[in-house]
Amino acid sequence: MIHSFPFITQKQSILLLRCSVALVFFLHVLVRIINGTVEQFAAAMNEKGLMYGSAIVWPLTAFEIAGSILLALNYCTKKLCMGFIAILIMGIILIHAHLGWFVGEHGTGGVEYSFILIMALLVVAARDNR
Repeated sequence: MIHSFPFITQKQSILLLRCSVALVFFLHVLVRIINGTVEQFAAAMNEKGLMYGSAIVWPLTAFEIAGSILLALNYCTKKLCMGFIAILIMGIILIHAHLGWFVGEHGTGGVEYSFILIMALLVVAARDNR
């Protein structure tokens, strides 16, 4: 028989994971807004061959703000997780894949961070009871 961790239940651990992932996305987009780099991000998308970078990045930014708050509140969790996963997969394809696996130490800007966020989102979505 597998015993639960002595001071945290499975339900509490999923709550912590969900809120932590939401916080990561919220802080990521908050820095983009505070630093005023939304248009820089849009220009980078244009350079990657996507037309209308601003028309992509502003709704993406809005989704990340609203989505992270709603995810923390456990509202529409499965749909939000799938939306964040789609964003991460596109980020891997457009930005991170050519940089390899590692984000730091052994590389710069690779996919490992996005990969673990995707895995966390899958766990959160699987445990959602709504």
